[in-house]
Amino acid sequence: MLTTKPVKLYLGAAGYCTHPEFLTLRGGSLRAVPFPAGFACILHPDHGPILLDTGYSSRFFEETARLPNALYRHITPVVYREEDSAVHFLERIGLKATDIRYVILSHFHGDHIAGVRDFPDARFIYLPRAYDAVRSLGSIAAVKAGFLAGLLPDDFIQRSMPINDQPKKWSEMAESRGIAAPERFPWEEVYDIFGDGSLLGVDVSGHAEGMMGLLLRTEQHKYFLCADAVWSSRAFREKRRPHALAGIIMSDRQQYRQNFDKLIQLHQQFPALRIVPSHCQEVLSEWGTGGTGR
Repeated sequence: MLTTKPVKLYLGAAGYCTHPEFLTLRGGSLRAVPFPAGFACILHPDHGPILLDTGYSSRFFEETARLPNALYRHITPVVYREEDSAVHFLERIGLKATDIRYVILSHFHGDHIAGVRDFPDARFIYLPRAYDAVRSLGSIAAVKAGFLAGLLPDDFIQRSMPINDQPKKWSEMAESRGIAAPERFPWEEVYDIFGDGSLLGVDVSGHAEGMMGLLLRTEQHKYFLCADAVWSSRAFREKRRPHALAGIIMSDRQQYRQNFDKLIQLHQQFPALRIVPSHCQEVLSEWGTGGTGR
């Protein structure tokens, strides 16, 4: 992989929602299963503590107390305790909310942005298309798109650092670093978020417009944090797409299928790479952080 500068990685979740398993995994059971609202804390050697998404917060319930936003809560039942918050998670690893310098937003669904107001000193990094797709939606359309505008701080635009640079070709990045025969990567283009090769953003749109995954490495492992490109590791391991009904909430079903297939290809080409879906309980149980960076 082309990532440089190893980081420390902590994986956690702030609450969870429940869905019938068959919606997210074709052939799955009718029983409701939990899907943790995952986030990641990245300790960067130069840029300090960074969050990828935030999971739920109590503000989610405040924002969904009345119609039409209440439809979100009823369609997607949420279980959350205040001690589950990203802020409390950070305290357990010795960090304060004010230590977070950047929050990278994979996309703007409520279960990924509900905690952003808890980080008053953070700048927000995201693909412009992701925010453009939801910022002007009416109330009903916003709920259908999983977006609750009130979850964002009033100064969100002022604190934003959207990735306006053009993506870089994988092969060109390899050549610039003197790698003669780069490993083939299913996505041809990546975003070099800090310009140093440490965090590489990957457009995995389909579930949501402009959704971004993150490729990075620690001293021990290489990771691809793939956001909601799949809901579980079983999906790409067993090549099981979600039920067709799940397409109702997708921004582009064709893009979703294309990125789903690329994720399968990635897993086959790089079996040692740790692929982290945002809502996978299996991943959280196996690689989630109890107090030490991975």
